[in-house]
Amino acid sequence: MAITAPAPRPRPAAPPRVTLRSRRALPGALALAALVAVHVAAWIATEFSLPALAGGYEGMVGFMAEAIPPELNWSEVVLPGIQASLVTLATAIMGTTLSIPFALGLAVLAAHNATPKVAVYQAARSTLSFLRAVPDIVFALIFVTAVGLGPFPGVLAILFHNVGVMGKLWAESIEESDPGPVDALRTSGARRSQLVANAVLPAVTPQWVGLGLYRFEVNVRSSLVLGLVGAGGIGFLINGSIKLFRFDELFTYILIVLLMVIAVDQLSAAIRKRIT
Repeated sequence: MAITAPAPRPRPAAPPRVTLRSRRALPGALALAALVAVHVAAWIATEFSLPALAGGYEGMVGFMAEAIPPELNWSEVVLPGIQASLVTLATAIMGTTLSIPFALGLAVLAAHNATPKVAVYQAARSTLSFLRAVPDIVFALIFVTAVGLGPFPGVLAILFHNVGVMGKLWAESIEESDPGPVDALRTSGARRSQLVANAVLPAVTPQWVGLGLYRFEVNVRSSLVLGLVGAGGIGFLINGSIKLFRFDELFTYILIVLLMVIAVDQLSAAIRKRIT
């Protein structure tokens, strides 16, 4: 009688191996899940509603029916709108230009490769963070209370906020500049002020001009919004048209603003093209 060998036992299945690819995919999946969760929470918090948007269709149609055709009375609407838009443009110019020396000084102090002392660096960074954190419209409300209505508080609001934003951008450009010229001058015994003046600033000037022009474009739009809180310019006229339900005048002012913004954007683009 032949003895048959027992059948081999099946080997237990090996546990799934965690590959390097799956390890790398896990943080991405967690980040995606967190991003989705944040947006779901934001959707709920903002009461975002597509049905409400669809329900407002009739209101938008009514607004366009009253706004078109725009009011083109030259002496009462168009000419005051052009004059007010020039005030808005002047507010942006003054606020941007006056902020440049303050932003320049704080940018140098807020760059770790241009500031010798940590305390000075931290103080400059904190100042820029504060000026950047306070919205320009809040500055406008403060200065309107302090000096009254008109474009002057708008200039001050843009000045203070722009120092914070432009100083931060300029400081980062200094920190990202090529260290080669700085090291060469430092080896030759140059002082820190000479390093900044002869190596750092020439290297970052083209980038600074581009950033300054970008901020000017933003400030033109900000000047328009500041007019809604009493800082003068065409924003003040827009606010009055809204309160009086003169949507045909409002549409005219919007067209004037559109032309002004396009002109500023084209001029800024032409200047940037010349310096690059």
